[in-house]
Amino acid sequence: MGTPEQVKQKAAATYNAASDSYDHPANSFWDRHGRRTVDRLGLRAGARVLDVCCGSGASAIPAAEAVGPDGFVLGVDLAGSLLALARAKAETRGLANVEFRTGDMLDLGLPPSSFDAVICVFGIFFVPDMEAAIRELWRLVQPRGQLAIATWGERFLEPVNTAFWDAVRVVKPELYKGFNPWDRASDPETVRALVAAAGVENPAVVAERGAQPLSSPEDWWAMVLGTGYRGTIEQLDAAAREQVRRDCLRFIERNQVGAVEVNVVFALGTRGPAGPPDAVVRG
Repeated sequence: MGTPEQVKQKAAATYNAASDSYDHPANSFWDRHGRRTVDRLGLRAGARVLDVCCGSGASAIPAAEAVGPDGFVLGVDLAGSLLALARAKAETRGLANVEFRTGDMLDLGLPPSSFDAVICVFGIFFVPDMEAAIRELWRLVQPRGQLAIATWGERFLEPVNTAFWDAVRVVKPELYKGFNPWDRASDPETVRALVAAAGVENPAVVAERGAQPLSSPEDWWAMVLGTGYRGTIEQLDAAAREQVRRDCLRFIERNQVGAVEVNVVFALGTRGPAGPPDAVVRG
């Protein structure tokens, strides 16, 4: 994956570029799964929430609505262009209880036990050491607080995902699957092992199947431009981009693809109550 700094820079560049298509209707899965993650937490009014890798606010905005004016949500992301979209959404909704800040989830400078809930939706797989990242997020959860992590499940955006990478391999073989870190934690067993190794207490891990409809073949290209695939597309010249686009759309039309898979793995951990160091802690 490269050094942590290289990975961070690549992720930031990818999603700053993707901001022009990130909120396209074809990519409504961002908002849908962000809200579903928040719903799983059952946030109370007045709660303090941290949302890392918050993107354009898919989970931070519903979290701010859930905790109400007496609560507070801090959204953090590497991509400043996505944060600009998030701030505009919050302003449109009149939400004064949410702040969006450029930052790295591994270097937030926040004290331990700062939040009632910490959220990371579709972001943990960008960190080379995922276990260390989860451990850092867990450190920020206060007693009786919760940590929610969502990752893409297996077969992300299939059946067109395979056609996309095959098309990329034709025009520039060295880029074939060179940037798809979401495959690192796409099954419940891997996610469960990660959160348990990070010290998360009694983690509940659930795999949920989902699909994103394609209203037309062109919707696929909006998905490519508004997701992590943008990191690959940005490394192609105009002619190669057009060939990949044409090959993907031809595949969709030939196979009459009406939807792609957007399966998700959710992990939820609840920290036990505060107690003496030798107390038995249960979630």
